[in-house]
Amino acid sequence: MTRFLKILGSVILVLSIAIVILIIFDFGYIFRGIQATYFQGHNTAFIDDYPHFENRLIEAGTEPNKWPGHSNYNSVESTQDLAQLNKELETAAFLIIKNDSIWFEKYYQEYGPDSKTNSFSMAKSIVSALLGSAIKDGYIKSLEQPVSDFFPQFESDLKVGDLASMSSGLNWNENYYNPFGMTARAYFDENIRELVLRLKVTGTPGERFKYLSGNTILLGMVIEKATGENLSDYLSQNLWKPMNMQHDALWQLDSKESGMEKAYCCIASNARDFARFGKLYKNNGQWNGKQLLSPEFVKQSTQPRFKDSPQYGYGFWLSDYKDKDIFYMRGIHGQYVIVIPEDDLIIVRLGENLIKKDKDEEHAPDFYKYIDETYKMLNDVANN
Repeated sequence: MTRFLKILGSVILVLSIAIVILIIFDFGYIFRGIQATYFQGHNTAFIDDYPHFENRLIEAGTEPNKWPGHSNYNSVESTQDLAQLNKELETAAFLIIKNDSIWFEKYYQEYGPDSKTNSFSMAKSIVSALLGSAIKDGYIKSLEQPVSDFFPQFESDLKVGDLASMSSGLNWNENYYNPFGMTARAYFDENIRELVLRLKVTGTPGERFKYLSGNTILLGMVIEKATGENLSDYLSQNLWKPMNMQHDALWQLDSKESGMEKAYCCIASNARDFARFGKLYKNNGQWNGKQLLSPEFVKQSTQPRFKDSPQYGYGFWLSDYKDKDIFYMRGIHGQYVIVIPEDDLIIVRLGENLIKKDKDEEHAPDFYKYIDETYKMLNDVANN
């Protein structure tokens, strides 16, 4: 018994020292991370984690519109491969929207049409849309406006368009597996503005693509400062309500005190409402006859900025799979809004897991599989 008490005392002492060290060196956010993940039965951020953080409401309007159902709505079952993939990857929702009508729709586990799940980095595309809205409203002059107009500590060569196109040259370390890294701190810390304002431009802005979540946080801060509104309110008034979203959404905040949306991620909404951003961009920024974003901005957003990185535009991922021009929103756990304009097609997938890509791959293997299986299902109808 005495030996057990000695061991227990040693363990408590070591843990106490570790806690003190973490606090002294400003890593106290790790405790928040443990509470929000491990204590909930997960080893990382998960699609239902929004109740464990402060959130700000993104209000829907008083005139929500439902997606119309296609004449062939759910007339075809999932292919066997798609059904197996959705089971293995713990899909929550899978939608196929053809000609602006829901052609196929299925929910899994305990999720349904109204279920909110985390967008993760699909929010980057939405922040890019907010940039387009701020330019249209005159709050931001253009993609070429210097960030220093809003935050003088950054050099004048850094433009707002460099943030949206992931070419800032900032010294952000994009590492998802290091609990002491910037990405983990941004997710669990309580003042992401302070974190981003510590950054330095160490590369040449506007020269090459490098995916950094810090870019979108700083872009969100620019939009905040330019418009005088928080991101949730600006999104609600300029896009969420005008696009007739069916439901309010939630955007995770760093803390109640700081009140900054995690601009690079973490909008909790449903598949049908996320899909509307695909329709907005497919229709060149127009929604029900109203021009919410300029066609020029949408076109520029969905084309590569750099020849040597054709996989990214301004806030959207790009692909020429099947010799088609494809743009899409994506999140780290396989959240997708995939748009194939030439076929008037939108594919939405939300869920917990994806097939991880290799370092030399620009798109995850499941991205291709969702497209392949969708075309098989469409062809089944065409051939019958």
